[in-house]
Amino acid sequence: MRSENLSGRTIAGYRLLERVGEGGTATVYRAEHEVHGRCAVKTLRANLASDPTAVKRFLREASYCSRVKHPGVVRTYEYGEEDGLYYLALEWVDGEPLSTAVIRAGRFPPDLVADLVDQLADALAAAHAQGIIHRDLKPENILYDAEARRVKLLDFGIARDAQEDPRERLTRAGFFVGTLQYVAPEALSGELVDERADIYSLATITYYMLTGFHPHPGKTPSELFSRLLNEDPIPLNQAGGRKFSFPRALEKAVMKGLSRNPAERQQSVQEFAREVREAVSQIKDKGGGRGLLEKLRGLLGRGQSHS
Repeated sequence: MRSENLSGRTIAGYRLLERVGEGGTATVYRAEHEVHGRCAVKTLRANLASDPTAVKRFLREASYCSRVKHPGVVRTYEYGEEDGLYYLALEWVDGEPLSTAVIRAGRFPPDLVADLVDQLADALAAAHAQGIIHRDLKPENILYDAEARRVKLLDFGIARDAQEDPRERLTRAGFFVGTLQYVAPEALSGELVDERADIYSLATITYYMLTGFHPHPGKTPSELFSRLLNEDPIPLNQAGGRKFSFPRALEKAVMKGLSRNPAERQQSVQEFAREVREAVSQIKDKGGGRGLLEKLRGLLGRGQSHS
């Protein structure tokens, strides 16, 4: 794949300053605009501009992004074509991929996980309200601002409209789309999925943030594919062959979201987030506040003993 770099070029009023990301179908630039200021511009690779399916998929992603208006979704400014170049202009968001943050930290504390799951569930619910199913929810598609403890959802590249005519699908039946570590089992056959596929992906991300491991280990794609189809995920408290001590309610909520049968999962992303939040609150109720009070008393006691 020949690398292409449009830095220095201006497209539809967006001056491309620096290439910051590149994939098989598109390149992302940091850009400046007279009205929007700093922003991100995603361009379809030049060799795909004459491919009707690639163009349609790119513009479909752009239209989905523009339809979902929510603080937890990267804002779309505009999209279109200029001089044969297809572009999508987006809000610039400070932060890093959630995947990078989890790898560096090893795992996140449950209270932070509950906060982030709440935010992601709200953003996904806004997409679902527009009839849009993400289908490729993963830590790499989530921007994380550690200082603000905020996440933003991006990349609707393989999302689909729940109301679309099946004859208009851009993916052949029998082929799944998504990232194997996070894709719902029912998507592996390439069949149409509903919002509960995003619940599964969100539950997998939750599991990963809490433990640093995935619920279905696999050394090869074929092994992972088989496990997803035929085996139940490893219980949360046994992730990675270790022994965690998460409350039973938290393990139950996460594993319910990871059910192979969509009907056995929570029936909305917000219901999943609520169950996670309520389970995490049990951790605080059982020791968080009392432990802090005891520490303060201990510090005061030591201070008095030296007076």
